[in-house]
Amino acid sequence: MNSSDRVDLSVQVGALRLRNPVITASGTFGYGVEFAHLVDLERLGGLVTKGVSREPIEGAPAPRLCETASGMLNAVGLQNVGVEAFVRDKLPLLRKYNTHVIVNVFGYCQEDYLAVIRRLEECEGVSAYELNISCPNVKKGGMQFGSEPGSVAEIVGAARGAAASRPLWVKLMPLVTNIREIAAAAEGAGADALTVANTYPAMAIDVKTGRSRIGNTTGGLSGPAIKPITLRLVWEVSKVIKVPILGLGGIETAQDVLEYVSVGASAVQVGTASFSDPQASERIIEGLPRALREVSVHGFSEIRGRVQAEIS
Repeated sequence: MNSSDRVDLSVQVGALRLRNPVITASGTFGYGVEFAHLVDLERLGGLVTKGVSREPIEGAPAPRLCETASGMLNAVGLQNVGVEAFVRDKLPLLRKYNTHVIVNVFGYCQEDYLAVIRRLEECEGVSAYELNISCPNVKKGGMQFGSEPGSVAEIVGAARGAAASRPLWVKLMPLVTNIREIAAAAEGAGADALTVANTYPAMAIDVKTGRSRIGNTTGGLSGPAIKPITLRLVWEVSKVIKVPILGLGGIETAQDVLEYVSVGASAVQVGTASFSDPQASERIIEGLPRALREVSVHGFSEIRGRVQAEIS
């Protein structure tokens, strides 16, 4: 028996009870089924699919990934098969596994988001939706949905109306003027949980060619380099909202999980680590009981918010 099987690692994220706080992040774990031969999906707290849009998207030009100091830069361009193919080809396979499936939803106008959610509302096998509000709103000149409180409230409120049967998580942008205001707007409009946060806009240059190291000029930075910044964002958000927080950014070890929980997260999402080690999520879960013992606590409820109690 694995050590993680002898300890109750379960956590509550709103209406969802997770067997442990480790979820695989959108865009880093395919649709989940691609990893089923490498990872026991039923050991995970859950998985978030790669983003699903109204219509198929080919994505950005190659190369789409490059390694950076303590991290990774990516510009995949939200490539996906579209909601109809997802429902037809991916979801039936996911239903075979006893794990929470959270579908990441995105679009370029409000109706795109709503069309995806409405289609998924007709299907079994989805535990929750995660709204990606880092997309450019083409009807408002390309301004990202998550960049200011008014647009956040508008898209979250509309999605909340469409998502009648399931929890709605909202994935926040990290680089905004005031993330507390953004978080409060999302909660006020009906978000059941918040994922903090998406990748950070960044770039990498090959000085020999004078070109970007990825097909796009810029991309999203993830990995250990961003963990201290995102930890602060989770702490900031936890001060102003009551709904659960999913911490996301640079998680590679069980210790990282405890750090996020200590500043207010209810659970975490593992992203970039899955690229270097496809079994990273399972390894992190396996290390959680020992990590809890090392800080002399019996469960996540004891450690959650510990830093908040010490730092005003």
